[in-house]
Amino acid sequence: MIYKVVLNKSEEGYSVSCPGLPGCWSQGETEEEALDNVRDAIEAYRQTADELASGGEVREVEVAA
Repeated sequence: MIYKVVLNKSEEGYSVSCPGLPGCWSQGETEEEALDNVRDAIEAYRQTADELASGGEVREVEVAA
């Protein structure tokens, strides 16, 4: 899957968030490190969401772009 992320540079390095996944963000000293870290954060976010959804009746809905 492809997720849009927002990268911000600061004096300490880079912070990066994923607007499509509320609360999913990371950081790094370099742009590359921040992007690698947010990939890990996205994977953990999705795994946690799947675990929370297990046991319930899951449905999918489509939203027009």
